[in-house]
Amino acid sequence: MTGLFALIVLGGLFAFVLFWKKRTVKKIGDPLLVKELIKKYSPFNFLFKFLLVVVCLTAIIFGAANLQRPGAEEAVSRKGIDVMIAMDVSRSMLADDIKPNRLERARQLIYKLIEKFPDDRIGLVVFAGHAYLQMPLTTDHAAARMYVQQANPGIVAAQGTVISEALRVSTKAFNSKDRKFKSIILITDGEDHDEQAIPLAQQIASEGVMVNTVGIGSPEGSPILDTSTHDFKKDASGNTVISKLNETELQALAGATNGIYIRLSEPDQAVAALDAQLSQIEKTASGDNTLREYTSYFQWFIALALLFLITEFFYPERSLSYHPFKI
Repeated sequence: MTGLFALIVLGGLFAFVLFWKKRTVKKIGDPLLVKELIKKYSPFNFLFKFLLVVVCLTAIIFGAANLQRPGAEEAVSRKGIDVMIAMDVSRSMLADDIKPNRLERARQLIYKLIEKFPDDRIGLVVFAGHAYLQMPLTTDHAAARMYVQQANPGIVAAQGTVISEALRVSTKAFNSKDRKFKSIILITDGEDHDEQAIPLAQQIASEGVMVNTVGIGSPEGSPILDTSTHDFKKDASGNTVISKLNETELQALAGATNGIYIRLSEPDQAVAALDAQLSQIEKTASGDNTLREYTSYFQWFIALALLFLITEFFYPERSLSYHPFKI
């Protein structure tokens, strides 16, 4: 649509220039004198130069569209598990008892997990006061990295740490017909006690889901920076709020589903422990992915546009039969 609009604008400019030239000729005066003055001017050449510009712009538009011809398909078989990552993005994750802060350290962990599990389908749930499916299960790990990078407290309006809702949303993302091949990696400081989390974990464990929990933070806690005031968050009494890691609940969640609990210190160590744990889950082969080779033609259109642009630049607007040095 943008390209079509550009062509319409170009046509309008051409019509305006023609109108302006005719009006200017009339203003000069004697028609015979004007005719003599512009006898070397060629209306045909002017039109031809405009058409060259139109073809050049059209070629650029087609080049930008990157026209492709599909080639042969190749079936790709992957053998892995489905991993839903439930990422806490509440404001307490901005506490800096783990440098640079809990949220950034969680991102670092997830990036390494994505690299470690190239054949697994990965999905992302973000949660605070509510939980949302940010990305369904996919093997597009580049997209997963993008969604993780964008995760921050601002994308969830309600604050809190609703672990049970995060587990529920994550479980719904799995194929309900499979009773294995599934795991949830819950990354949170577990600050708010969620009474529904343990019973729900026991329920989804019976459906073949393993929950592994990763604790972010320290039991001693840390104040939370309020990004709107650039000061530490305070309670109703004016006291600085200290966010503490709730290890007890996270350990109980993992234990209820035969998973493991890890307090995050170094991402590499956490990834190694999670890899060892997930390797116990039976993997399934998925052959629903295909690779298709595509032949692109954008370079031909760009070359054509360059050719016509050079031609238009050197093509004269005066009549080709006119020789200025002819005696």
